[in-house]
Amino acid sequence: MEDAEHTARALWKLIEPVHAVTYFAPQARAAFEEAGLRGFWRGYFAGRAAPLGEVGPGPVTAAFFGFAPAMVARALPGVWGTASPGRALEARRAGAAAALEHLLPGDGRRVAEAAALLVPVALGADCAGRVLAAANQALPVPPNAVDRLWHAATVLREHRGDGHVAALVAAGLDGCEALVLRAGVDLPRAELQPYRGWSDEQWQAARHRLTDRGWLAGDGTATPDGRRAHRALEAATDRAAARPWQALDATAVDRLRYLLTPLARACAAALRFPNPMGLPAPAG
Repeated sequence: MEDAEHTARALWKLIEPVHAVTYFAPQARAAFEEAGLRGFWRGYFAGRAAPLGEVGPGPVTAAFFGFAPAMVARALPGVWGTASPGRALEARRAGAAAALEHLLPGDGRRVAEAAALLVPVALGADCAGRVLAAANQALPVPPNAVDRLWHAATVLREHRGDGHVAALVAAGLDGCEALVLRAGVDLPRAELQPYRGWSDEQWQAARHRLTDRGWLAGDGTATPDGRRAHRALEAATDRAAARPWQALDATAVDRLRYLLTPLARACAAALRFPNPMGLPAPAG
């Protein structure tokens, strides 16, 4: 299992940049705006929630986990009056494809081979208990190689994200506390609090709860117990994400890493580091 967990973490670092162009690349934002979803957060919530259908704020707050309920409610269900879930899905697909075609010129063969390896892993993943992964997995697999690569990367990153949420819940953390703990370990508060909609009062209250638990020091930095808890959460996330990758033998994993590494580096040009996802910059 340890090898599978290592594979899960290594490949997350390579598929997350491919998926994340939908949030950061200008082509993706333009596609949402063309659909009438003006302003970053309308496009974000509509695009990411669209696989669930015309859903309201409650289920999305639960599934996305780290967002303040009030922030989600400002977008949902109102965005569906501007763009239906079907329209949002098409804008999401078109924007991601345009971004990848811009970022990966001349990589058609690499993209096609990587997609051919990733799609069966994504379709074969057990999504029991993983709402976002299951909703994306149920969408039709597109015929175009760039779209297929993005679709598979999205299913697998949401699969990992659903498992991460389960680990946080099992550890007794709420959405704000999870962010406050991460800010105490290695990410700037400025990359987390404003992008998830928590007020200063909510952030401070979560900090007090974690201090009482012995996970944060008075200055907001993680204590040794807090750092151990964070490492345990990351390990639990890797365990939960490992199973789909067991469908690949060592040769296929090595080949996939070879194919994805330059693609991830190219896609990282559209991202920023640090970022609210906690994704590290690709090595090299």
